Amino acid sequence: MMIPLVFHPIYSQLSLPVRHRFPIEKYQAIRDKLAESAVPDNWFYQPQPLTINDLKAHFCPDYLSGLLAGTLEPKAMRRIGFPWSEQLIRRTLTAVAGTCLTARLALEHGKALNLTGGYHHAFADFGSGFCMLNDLYLAARTMLETAEIDKVLIVDCDVHQGDGTAKLAENNPDIITLSLHGEKNFPHRKQISDMDFPLPKGTGDDDYLDTLDSALSLAFNLHRPDAVIYDAGVDVHINDDLGHLHISTAGIYRRDKLVFERCEKAGLPVAAVIGGGYQRDIVALTEVHLQLFRAAGVVK
Repeated sequence: MMIPLVFHPIYSQLSLPVRHRFPIEKYQAIRDKLAESAVPDNWFYQPQPLTINDLKAHFCPDYLSGLLAGTLEPKAMRRIGFPWSEQLIRRTLTAVAGTCLTARLALEHGKALNLTGGYHHAFADFGSGFCMLNDLYLAARTMLETAEIDKVLIVDCDVHQGDGTAKLAENNPDIITLSLHGEKNFPHRKQISDMDFPLPKGTGDDDYLDTLDSALSLAFNLHRPDAVIYDAGVDVHINDDLGHLHISTAGIYRRDKLVFERCEKAGLPVAAVIGGGYQRDIVALTEVHLQLFRAAGVVK
């Protein structure tokens, strides 16, 4: 059975300062490993960049115009964490479009995966933490345009709370935000998700998976979603530079498998993004991200 995968080479095409914290190479590395594993080329879909008309209904027009034109205040760009460039904007518009495409493909095929995504620190009027436009929120809005989808659950397992997503969706009862994150980690000022599950430093596999299992049961029973968007951030990994949790590679596979199995059992389409991961060893980081594709049945 074909499992749609969304990728564009621009995901990894961004010139950054030497030793920059963001591992831009990982997206192409994941694509290359999937090719080595004989994933067929016709499983891959290439997104087209969004336009300002696609965005202005959801984000502050002044922020959008400043972001796209490169006229944001230096302080605003420092908060984002990237130097501005036309290349950055092209990459951002394409990556966010990729998550929206993934959402549409998930509704059609039952599940789909984007080889980037999880820009959950972006708010309506500012960017933060390497996030400029909130793709999870946009993807949820994309799903809600479909007649049979009345409620979307965003399951965010990145180690950092999905603060921008929580704020964007706070007055929308059709988008439910669930964040399972490190309690003592960025962002220091947390927002209020519909469901927050903060975890102490050093949390290991068993406690983590028990919490996620309970969180999914509660979310499915309480909110009865029609579709799921899953942020499979691997910055929860024990070797991640920014995580502070102690989740093993096997634990991440079990986590991702749990999400897919619970969605399949409930008959819910799921659109997954790879989320954060900050090991400087790109080979090791790629291997951790590949657990998502193994759990989804893309590769063995």
